[in-house]
Amino acid sequence: MKILTFTTLFPNQVKPNHAIFVETRLRHLVASGQVEARVVAPVPWFPFTGKRFGQYGDFARVPAVEERFGLPVLHPRYPVIPKIGMNLAPALLANAARATVGRMLDEGFDFDLIDAHYFYPDGVAAVKLGKHFNKPVVITARGSDISLIPNFAKPRKMIQWAAANAAAVITVCDALKTELVQLGADPATITPLRNGVDLQRFHQGDRAGLRRELGLGGFTLLSVGHLVELKGHDLVIGALPHLPGVTLLIAGSGVELPRLQALARELKVEERVRFLGAVPQPALPRYYGAADALVLASSREGWANVLLESMACGTPVVASRVWGTPEVVAAPAAGVLMIERSRQGVLDAVNALRADYPAHDDTRRYAEQFSWDSTTAGQLKLFNAIVGTQPCR
Repeated sequence: MKILTFTTLFPNQVKPNHAIFVETRLRHLVASGQVEARVVAPVPWFPFTGKRFGQYGDFARVPAVEERFGLPVLHPRYPVIPKIGMNLAPALLANAARATVGRMLDEGFDFDLIDAHYFYPDGVAAVKLGKHFNKPVVITARGSDISLIPNFAKPRKMIQWAAANAAAVITVCDALKTELVQLGADPATITPLRNGVDLQRFHQGDRAGLRRELGLGGFTLLSVGHLVELKGHDLVIGALPHLPGVTLLIAGSGVELPRLQALARELKVEERVRFLGAVPQPALPRYYGAADALVLASSREGWANVLLESMACGTPVVASRVWGTPEVVAAPAAGVLMIERSRQGVLDAVNALRADYPAHDDTRRYAEQFSWDSTTAGQLKLFNAIVGTQPCR
């Protein structure tokens, strides 16, 4: 089977950690030996490179063509229009990618279906491309594309249209399926297939040795994610004054760094907070394995991969009770869910975990039930059922 993965959420040589979960799922699917894939991952057009242009300067440095783990990846450019661009984004994205997809077909890669990730604008654009090239489309809903974007009237209508015209929809958790059905999607077309975890990359190491290398003494918390408001790093810092002797490691980069540093100084905990910057995924097991708990205080998460990554390294988690997270943290060996998403909620959950701390081996065994194998099998079953049918209803 030949598939075209279409999404703006895909790593590249400039941002190798960007939406790495999409690449990971695809790599496991291709490793089955039953699928050949190519990737079209559009990036915003910008004329200048350089740090002073921020993320747009980074976009300009992304190559037009690259190869990642044997997967050919094309990066056509699409225009981003401030203010009004949200409503126009699906059409702009589809128009920009049409020529690239057409050339791919002309060169002999006659794919069987389009595998799209993130409903808006990516999924909507993919359905437009599917209609143009007469190919079926499967859209994977991943989180804020369903939990947040439908709050806007025009994107909501386009999401509903895409769901009705896709051959099938995948959600990374049951909670997103429920929300899509409430938006009017046919439940018979929706298949929940949760993300897995790479159990070879994320594994238990020499915990004592890792702690010595990192200079860690007492109980240590780890918070992983972009330094943006929705990740809730500030809530974890805010709990530290009431957690004497506890150290916090924060892995990630982003616009919130100055505010988070200022908050740590204001609360007089700056000596117990270490900002690690962006940590490449291959280096994360070192920090997961050294920490006593991962804390994820996000306001929105579809299926947070960092939770399973931490558990696979034997480290339990403390997490906010949002969307798919209760489906991940579903046993004492996994960790503790916060009663409320607040500084007090973080504090209470951390104290609850410390009072009844699971064995690291039990946490690892819990994570082992979430390998990628069942997700890959579910994709193959769904894709095989679709190939040969009419692309859009």
